[in-house]
Amino acid sequence: MNWNQVEGNWKQLKGSVKAKWGQLTDDHLDVIAGKRDQLAGKIQETYGVTQEEAEKQISEWQKMHVNK
Repeated sequence: MNWNQVEGNWKQLKGSVKAKWGQLTDDHLDVIAGKRDQLAGKIQETYGVTQEEAEKQISEWQKMHVNK
């Protein structure tokens, strides 16, 4: 599944995102709305990680929870 499909299925994937990044609120997830750059930025802000680390975490999540 490519990221466009993630955006299209965001409502179904929000639970998985919340399980991975539990500090993100429902409001955060609503604002992110499946946008990868928004998700990366919110992970950086919330968890104090670099952009590279946030992207790495997203890629790992995508492999495990989206690309089944």
